[in-house]
Amino acid sequence: MDALNLIAAVQALQPDAKVREQTDQPTLIVPAHALVALARQLRDDPTLRFDLLETHTAVDWLDEDRFELLYLLASVPLGHHLTLSVSIDRDEPVVPTLCEVYPIAQWLEREVYDMFGILYDNHPDLRRLFLEDDWVGFPLRKDYEDDFMLERPE
Repeated sequence: MDALNLIAAVQALQPDAKVREQTDQPTLIVPAHALVALARQLRDDPTLRFDLLETHTAVDWLDEDRFELLYLLASVPLGHHLTLSVSIDRDEPVVPTLCEVYPIAQWLEREVYDMFGILYDNHPDLRRLFLEDDWVGFPLRKDYEDDFMLERPE
């Protein structure tokens, strides 16, 4: 399935999905409240079969006061790829978990939580993955500072 047909098929499932321009692979911006239902449809639809959550990460758009969550999906049997983009508020960084749809999300979401402080509703084990439990702050936020940071060169 080519990129245009793939986008059309996803938009038929989720009419609120908007195409994100200037990307290497089809990318759709979806509302956070629709994420889980859409992911389940993408996995279960026999013409799409997005059976793999390849990776999940976040981008801190500090100047825009939001986080962008990126979910890179793949269909192993059909060979196509899709990225879902979800924006959430920096002041209330909460999004539904995809653990029920893609079990690997348990680990990927823990990493994003550990580095960015994003909370996942209904995650079965949301705790730090790499940093100590008593670590203060989230190192990949653009406004993060601690006593051990090197100063940026002038």
